[in-house]
Amino acid sequence: QLETLEQEEQECLEIKPHPTEKSTHMVSHQDGMTVTKTLQEGEAEPQCQSFSYSQAELQGLLLEGANLLLLRVLARRQTVTPSLVFPAIDTEGHLCTSSY
Repeated sequence: QLETLEQEEQECLEIKPHPTEKSTHMVSHQDGMTVTKTLQEGEAEPQCQSFSYSQAELQGLLLEGANLLLLRVLARRQTVTPSLVFPAIDTEGHLCTSSY
């Protein structure tokens, strides 16, 4: 049972004249998970989007850290179960599926 309680991702592009910073913060809570994405381009005001997902929607959720651990376990065992599919969160913060 892999469970992510909190995850932070940051990406910076230093392209002049408009450097871009993107960040994603995911935090688990009693009712599910909240994903907050922030984008700042140059001197403009940061743009924020927030998404919330219920526990039912997140059953079996596999985020980046847990995904890396699972990949190592599968590589060590040298086997992949057919049709191995997990809910995941894409780069935009939306719920999607990850399959192996």
